[in-house]
Amino acid sequence: MLKKGDYHILTIRLETANEKYVANESSTMHDMLELFKEIIFAPHRTGEKAFDKKIFNREKQTLKQKMAAITDDKMSYANMRLIDEMCKDETYKLHVHGYESQLNELTSEETYSYYKEVLEQDQLDLYVVGDVEMSEIEQFFLDNFSRHPVPQREAAADEKPRMEKINEVIEKQQIQQAKLHIGYRTQIVFADADYPALHVFNGLLGGFPSSKLFLNVREKNSLAYYAASRMESHKGLLFIFSGIAPADYTKARQIIEEQMTAMKKGDFTDDEMDKTKELIINQLLETMDNPVGLVELSYQQVVAGATLPPERLIHAIQVVTKEQIIAVAEKIHEDTVYLLTDKGGA
Repeated sequence: MLKKGDYHILTIRLETANEKYVANESSTMHDMLELFKEIIFAPHRTGEKAFDKKIFNREKQTLKQKMAAITDDKMSYANMRLIDEMCKDETYKLHVHGYESQLNELTSEETYSYYKEVLEQDQLDLYVVGDVEMSEIEQFFLDNFSRHPVPQREAAADEKPRMEKINEVIEKQQIQQAKLHIGYRTQIVFADADYPALHVFNGLLGGFPSSKLFLNVREKNSLAYYAASRMESHKGLLFIFSGIAPADYTKARQIIEEQMTAMKKGDFTDDEMDKTKELIINQLLETMDNPVGLVELSYQQVVAGATLPPERLIHAIQVVTKEQIIAVAEKIHEDTVYLLTDKGGA
């Protein structure tokens, strides 16, 4: 389960060996497809309207442990809390694992009812990658996965006006390393023409060890244990993450803001821009070299409702200009600053 913009995505993935290389196993692919069908359409049930109670309760406990793990991992916790505060009036705020209070009340009957709703109403995308006889695969899915056409759901459009004042949230816990996470609105999503320029902008700012955040916040000023940035391609958000000493909050925040200002002024060289493009393209090529990565790149386009195959994205990144990066930087504005610090800190 994961989020892409305002969509929550449920993924089921199976992998099998190429039957051409498995002695006396000419039906490997067929067996896997039958198993795939059974997993989706014939889950273990109690009667006709509920999942097996024992398995259901075990999975509830597993999910509860995942929620607790996020709270224990302070970097993940700080990122979750930043989104809580930044997107409090938006669909995107909903946690990918849900909430423990709701989990405690959930029954196997309610979950089974939702499962049936998913099968009947949710958009379904099927991907097959490998050395296979595609016509046979297509026929299998036509025979076993056919249903009434389901229109693609439109994610709710959350209009978020530009904030007149930056939202600053400080939370204190018994910790040694503070987490300074900052959220920005980019006004740019995957389907937009300036998305490739935003990709390069993020790489220059904090996407790699050669980026401004890493070099200036961590290396030059020794203010952060880590400093990086990441885009949310389908929501138009950009996050900066840093782990700092509690006493360094003001200085670290100032230097981070200076890096954003430097990007708006075009304070980066052509050589830095070219090396960043090369790093981004190498990442994309590595992703394309992996079956799961190929599916991910294809599905990005489905979620965005846009056609931007990897080859075209790579070319678009190659031709991004300095002026385009500066124009992207000018669109970005700071929204929320979240600091998780110790009880004696700022």
